[in-house]
Amino acid sequence: MKFAFYTQGCKVNQCETQALEKLAAARGHQLVGRDADACVLNTCTVTQAGDRKNLRALHRIRRENPGAIVAVCGCFSQLNAAHLDGVADVICGTQHRAQVIELCERAHAAGGAPACQVAPLPARPAFECLPAGSLRQRTRAYLKIQDGCDQFCTYCIIPYARGRSRSLPLQRAAEQAGSLARQGMREIILTGIEIASYGRDLPEQPSLTDVVLAVAQAAPGVRLRLGSLEPRVVDEAFCRALAPLGEQLAWHFHLSLQSGCDETLRRMNRKYTTGQYAQALSLLRRWFPRCAITTDLIAGFPGETAQQWQQTQDFVQRCGLSNLHAFAYSPRPGTPASRYPHPVPEEEKRRRHDWAAQLSDRLRRQYRAAFLGQELTILMERPRRGGSDGHSRYDFTVRLPGYRGAANQWVRAVPTQLDESGMLIGRMVEG
Repeated sequence: MKFAFYTQGCKVNQCETQALEKLAAARGHQLVGRDADACVLNTCTVTQAGDRKNLRALHRIRRENPGAIVAVCGCFSQLNAAHLDGVADVICGTQHRAQVIELCERAHAAGGAPACQVAPLPARPAFECLPAGSLRQRTRAYLKIQDGCDQFCTYCIIPYARGRSRSLPLQRAAEQAGSLARQGMREIILTGIEIASYGRDLPEQPSLTDVVLAVAQAAPGVRLRLGSLEPRVVDEAFCRALAPLGEQLAWHFHLSLQSGCDETLRRMNRKYTTGQYAQALSLLRRWFPRCAITTDLIAGFPGETAQQWQQTQDFVQRCGLSNLHAFAYSPRPGTPASRYPHPVPEEEKRRRHDWAAQLSDRLRRQYRAAFLGQELTILMERPRRGGSDGHSRYDFTVRLPGYRGAANQWVRAVPTQLDESGMLIGRMVEG
C-alpha cells in the first residue's frame, strides 16, 4: 500500500508521526506525498482553532486522495471520536497509536470498512514505545522520553487527551539513543509533553538528569537538546550534573513561564512563582554562560487586569530572554479557565499579544547580534540552492551562502551579519 502521513500540532506529534512512518515502511508500505491508498492525520487539540484545522485538513485530504482510506489519530480524535464518524474511516486516539497502520490495512482490504479504536484513558496509561528517528531526516532526531501530564493547568486540555504522565524506561531511552547514533544522527532532541516529570512513574524513579546522562553516555559525540522545561526542575543539582557534558549539550533551555504575575500563575495552576522562575534563570546563566533561554507567554488570560499585565511586562523585560513565543488566550472548552469570569476583550488581547510579539522580535535580534564575529560549531542540514543552514548549540541557525559541503557535518563558522528576518548569515572557517 501507499501511505501518506500528515501532522498537526507540536513537536511530540511530529515525533509520533515519524514513528508511524517507520512502522509503515517496516511493514513493506511505500511512503508517498499524493495518490495514497491510506492517509493518516495525527491531530492536535490544544485550541478550538486547532480543532477546526484538523477538520479542514481531513476534508482536504479526502478531496486530494479520492478512494483512499482516511485515518485519524492523536489528541483531537481521543476527545472527539463521535464527531469523526463519517469523516474518517479509521479512528484512533492517543493509546496504541501503532495500531493505525494495521487498521488501515484491514480497512483497505475490506473496501473501506470503518474502524474506531478510541477507548477511555486508564488512570495511568502505559508508555507506548515507538521507534525513534525519521526516514526523512538524517541529521537531527526526536527521542520521545515522556508522555502525558499531571499538572492540569486550568487552560490546558492535554491531560484529558493524553492522560497522566508516564516515561520511557531509562535503559530503553539509552538503547534508542545508541541506535540513533549508529544511524548517523548528530543531534537528538529529548521531547515529551512535560519532560520535567520524567521518571516519577517508574519503579526506580530516575530523574530527568538521569535520563539525559544515560542518553549522553549511549550516544557519545551526539549533541543533545532538551525540550520544554518546568522551572522547578532547574536547581543547583540539575545544573551541576549537566554542565560537564560541555559541547555535547545544546545550551538552549526553553523555560516555560506563561505569565509574569504570581496571581495569574496561581489561577493558571502553574506550580511556581516568578521568584522561582528568576532563580532558575540565574542558575542557568551561572552554569551555562550566554545560554539561550526561551519561553512561552499567554496574553489576556481571563481576569488578567491591566495592573497584572503590567507586572508581566515588567518581569519579562527583566528576564533578558533570547526569545519568547506569545499566544493570545483562547478559551478551550472542557478546561476550568474557559468558565472563568471577566474575559479580556478581544481587542485588548490582541494589543497585549502584539506587544509581546514586538518584544520577542527585539529580544531575538539582540541575542543573535551578540554572536556576530564569534566562531561557532554548527551542524549542517541538507544543502539548498545558494547555500545551507547549520544548527548552532543555541536557539538559532546560521546560513552559509555558497556552502557546497555535505549535510550532517560539523562545521566551524563565523556569523558576519544579521539579515532583515533575524537570520544570522556567516562564513565557514577553513580547517
